[in-house]
Formats: sequence, structure tokens, C-alpha cells
Amino acid sequence: MPSLFKNGTGRRKSAVARVYLSSGKGKITVNGKDFRKYLCRKTLANVVLEPLEAIDKIEAYDFNINVRGGGLTGQAGAIRLGIARALIEENIDYRSLLKPGGFLRRDSRKVERKKYGQPGARKRFQFSKR
Repeated sequence: MPSLFKNGTGRRKSAVARVYLSSGKGKITVNGKDFRKYLCRKTLANVVLEPLEAIDKIEAYDFNINVRGGGLTGQAGAIRLGIARALIEENIDYRSLLKPGGFLRRDSRKVERKKYGQPGARKRFQFSKR
């Protein structure tokens, strides 16, 4: 029996997004809220819409998204990857449109850990010769 929802998982920094795609009118909800209200900033909302703009189907699908961990920027990046993966599960032909834009690549950059005995990840206490 085919699944009613197509899904994709996206990760960025320490954020994880589970994206459920269904055919609809372009409604995107994140953790029960409209994605524009949840992400607060217009730039982050644009990041989420990038994969849909790449395939020219902004109002063809509805997305229900659960996201946890990280901050808003990491969550927006995780949602973007999850949406791209869900779209490919829906139609494999979208891959040729999404791959050149870099929407299928996980951004693996994370915050570098703070080292013991030092004030930060890279910062060091001032050296004193005497």
C-alpha cells in the first residue's frame, strides 16, 4: 500500500527537521504554526521556500514539519534540506532541478567545541614572556 505522505529528514548544525509532504495548496506549518510566524525573519522564510522556487511548484504541496534542536537559522536550513528530500521522494525528476542549486547537500558545519583551560574554541589567554 503506498504511503499517503512523502517524507524527508533534514539536518543542520544541531537541528533536525521531519518533513511530511502532501498535495495541497502551498500551506507550510512548522511545529503547528505558520512557517513565517515560526521563523520570524523574512530571510529564513525565503531559505525554506528555495527548493520550491527551484521546481516552480510553490503552491502545489502542503508541508507539515516537526523541527527540534538548534536555533532558528539551523532549523531553517534543516527544513530546506528536508523539503528537498521529500520532493525527490514525490518525483525523482525534481532531482535534476534541485541538485545544481545545492539543495540536496547537508551543510555539515557545526560549532567548534571550547577547549579546557582556554576562554573559547580558538581564543587563547595572552602570552606573557615574563
